[in-house]
Amino acid sequence: MHRRLLFHPHCALRWLLCFLALAGASVALASSGDPAAPANRTLDVTHASAGPLTLTPWFDVLEDPSGALSFEQIRSPDIAARFTPSGRSGTALNFGITPSAWWLRLRLTNPGDGALDRLLEVAYARLSHLDFYAPQSDGTWQHLHTGTTQPFDSRGYAHRNFVFGIALPAHAEPTIYLRIASTTAFVVPARLWEPAAFHAFERSDYAAQAWYFGMVGAMVLFNLLLFLRLRDWLYLQYVGFALSVAFAMAAQNGLLKELLQLRSPLWSDLCTSFGYCFSIASGTLFMRRMVEAPRLLPRLDPWLKGFIAFYFLSPFLFLVTGQALIKPMAVGYILAIAVVLSVAAYSAWLRQRSAYFFLAAFTLVCLGAAVYALHAIGLMPTNLLTANAIQLGSTLEMILLALALADRFIQMRRERAAMQKTMIDTLRHSEQRLQERVAERTMALEEANRRLEALSRTDGLTGLANRRHFDEVLASEWARSQRSGAPLALAMIDIDWFKAYNDHFGHLGGDDCLRSVAGLLAKCAARSSDLVARYGGEEFAIVSPHTTGAQMQSLLKELQRALAVLALPHPSTPSRCVTLCAGVAAHTAQSGDVAENLVAAADQALYQAKLAGRNAVVLA
Repeated sequence: MHRRLLFHPHCALRWLLCFLALAGASVALASSGDPAAPANRTLDVTHASAGPLTLTPWFDVLEDPSGALSFEQIRSPDIAARFTPSGRSGTALNFGITPSAWWLRLRLTNPGDGALDRLLEVAYARLSHLDFYAPQSDGTWQHLHTGTTQPFDSRGYAHRNFVFGIALPAHAEPTIYLRIASTTAFVVPARLWEPAAFHAFERSDYAAQAWYFGMVGAMVLFNLLLFLRLRDWLYLQYVGFALSVAFAMAAQNGLLKELLQLRSPLWSDLCTSFGYCFSIASGTLFMRRMVEAPRLLPRLDPWLKGFIAFYFLSPFLFLVTGQALIKPMAVGYILAIAVVLSVAAYSAWLRQRSAYFFLAAFTLVCLGAAVYALHAIGLMPTNLLTANAIQLGSTLEMILLALALADRFIQMRRERAAMQKTMIDTLRHSEQRLQERVAERTMALEEANRRLEALSRTDGLTGLANRRHFDEVLASEWARSQRSGAPLALAMIDIDWFKAYNDHFGHLGGDDCLRSVAGLLAKCAARSSDLVARYGGEEFAIVSPHTTGAQMQSLLKELQRALAVLALPHPSTPSRCVTLCAGVAAHTAQSGDVAENLVAAADQALYQAKLAGRNAVVLA
């Protein structure tokens, strides 16, 4: 009878089909008919309030093939007339990879009576050169020159993308200019934000990036621990692959430049290409071991080694040639994807178990890379999926490869299970006995703790609550009275002439008297919420929540009558029997008041009862 597998390879294929369906739907929607550009080429900035406003259809564009036009020249009438509407209605302008510089013109208007502030975001971090021009109130022009070739502090706003502040006085109609030149993909997803909305989006955006890199970090740490535990080099190779992808994503998204404050133009532009090359090399190295290529594909394995070596060394070619290899390597990435997927597919056809997982997982990240590469050279539309295809694909790939490595770990455990069965059974039996003994000891300790706790709160002679427990309950009931506004009554009780009783009957007789009085107190104050405590010596106390002073006074008079019926002999009292006097105080706790005031009032009333001749109950 075959056991059902925990991770079935068909699950991996379902993940792949879901991603393909999502990609197809997104591309179909993005490539459907675009709406016509607005007839009025001036953008009312009040429309950008709750959310971002896409600026693509509002731009006028001018190509500068030589890159030599200055800001003054493009504003001259003859060249300004050559600006044409962008003709695009998507989320971004996309000119592929081109040596030309492009000028973008944006006319804004603030029809309101108050000044407004807006933020212009270019949500693509890999633009090499970006110049921002905005008119000032004194007639001059604000100019910011930034881009990946410039230090991070050249940006007017510290952000992984390019963000520029625009101040619009009342009834102003400024014209904004952008000059963009880039050796990488020329993508300009420009949006206009109201500052508060942008700050809210910024927090969510960085939280999403933190989630992605946090997940990568967790997978790296988990697999690094597995490598240290199992000494299987596959897990370490996966760690290298995950770190390479994370490095590429950080460079792609602008986070690497922001975090490291890179100032070198060469490193700023080439970090992403380095990350992609290392990702392909380390991913292929990981695949080679995962699908057991040396055993299944002995003739192809030497070619795979050469392929891996080429991509590990290709970053040095970028150092020699600079930006010249960027466009050819974009095509090279697609060819690399085809090679890796072909090897994985052939291994899966040979029914190599791990190949199923790798094929589905690496297909996702490679498909994302292919979609992004086509988007970068202008062969696919720009939308949320194509702009973040690699990151989305790598996220799903991490999850699937985590399942694959977990499946591998489970298989290793199953292979060792037969040899360890006897040991495990013995260990389980011993552990069960130990748990039973621990449970018994724990129960005994808990019971002992309960008894000790009860003893620590009980007066040993009378069995009533002791002074410590009295203080705890009084503080608790005082706080409850403050919250609820209900009255709280306190009685302080003293046995009359108890010292004389002790002298006459001895300490044992005095102890019997205390126990008798304590028993009467417990019977009279029988509510579960009442507390009867031995306050000290021959003094007792009763704490009674939700009780008025008159009610407590009535209760104590009943206690006096019950004590008279008991008729404990006492030759020093006028009645020749044991009597008691009590002071009663009842307060509704107020803010700023303390329980000690209630105790002081009851104690003062007790003092008055003693002055009145004893055998009396006085209400404060």
